[in-house]
Formats: sequence, C-alpha cells, structure tokens
Amino acid sequence: MTHPKPDDRSDNVEKIQNTIDHTLENLNESKDYINAHAEELSSKEKEELSSKNERRKESVDGLRSEIKDEADSQ
Repeated sequence: MTHPKPDDRSDNVEKIQNTIDHTLENLNESKDYINAHAEELSSKEKEELSSKNERRKESVDGLRSEIKDEADSQ
C-alpha cells in the first residue's frame, strides 16, 4: 500500500513569487509589443492583448494575497 506524500509547503512562497515574476515579465513584454507594433495591430488584437494584460494584473493581485496568506500561516 502506498502512502501519500506529506504536504510540504515550505517553498510555496518562493514558487508563488516565481509565478508573479513570470507573469509580470509577460505583461511587460506584451505592453512593449503593443507599443512597438501599434500601427500593425488591428484594434481587435490590441483589445485582446489589453484584456489579457488586465487578467494578468488580477492574477498577480491574487497571487500576492496567496503569498500573504502563506506567510501568515508559517
């Protein structure tokens, strides 16, 4: 009979922070792309990229809350 792995949350804050960093990197790259190629992009493409960036910002806010929760529980 196999036993489940113990719940090791010791590196959760680090993993969440890495996700935040990666998401912010994508957000900034997307902004740079929009600025560099604004004339070539259709209004629909710009709107889609802007919407995606808004979701990224919301995700980062949620992840920051998770970090706070993890830090409070340690």
